Amino acid sequence: MSRPEHIAPPELFYNDTEAKKYTSNSRIAAIQAEMTLRAVELLSLGDDGPYYLLDIGCGSGLSGEILDEDGHVWAGMDIAPSMLDIAADKDVEGDLFLQDIGQGMGFRPGTFDGAISISVLQWLCNADKKENKPRYRLQRFFSTLFMSLQRGARAIFQFYPENDLQIEMIMGIAMKCGFTGGLVADYPNSKKARKFYLCLFAGQAAPGQKQDLPKGLGSDEADNGIAYTDS
Repeated sequence: MSRPEHIAPPELFYNDTEAKKYTSNSRIAAIQAEMTLRAVELLSLGDDGPYYLLDIGCGSGLSGEILDEDGHVWAGMDIAPSMLDIAADKDVEGDLFLQDIGQGMGFRPGTFDGAISISVLQWLCNADKKENKPRYRLQRFFSTLFMSLQRGARAIFQFYPENDLQIEMIMGIAMKCGFTGGLVADYPNSKKARKFYLCLFAGQAAPGQKQDLPKGLGSDEADNGIAYTDS
């Protein structure tokens, strides 16, 4: 089966028909909820919330609904108008922006307490148009994201890397833009449950305060609260 990002640019792939199909699929919604919960867990937010979070590639608001339930304030951006139309029709709580993240973002420095992104990052690696150069778009994205986050905040990206070279490219550019962190693999030995999360730290909240990369979940799902639906 072809990867969606190889078929068409996201704003074309997720037309009215595909956007409705994606949003109404209960299995997709369940998996999206599980991955969003895990991403929020990896943000390692304190108990002093609510926090102001950025949902990158928010789509039709499936992940935003989880943020609503957690009591967070959020803003979401997506490149697909049809997805955002559905999110608006559902009256989600977050502010919605039509934005190509590969062109960067214009938020004030230190606007957000954290950022999450579900199943989006791999789209930036695809040169679906002649003018779209993945390395430039990733650099523009990560540099402006770094500026928009509070120092010490985290950005968590669940994504589907195509290969190791793609992972190295993404991580290398993120580090050049000021981030530290690394890749967290949940259930790495399971073809069905395996999920990858790029966990990035936007500097340190205080001088000398080191952030440790979270550990990936192992094979014993009974030891934690997140149990993935087979995908």
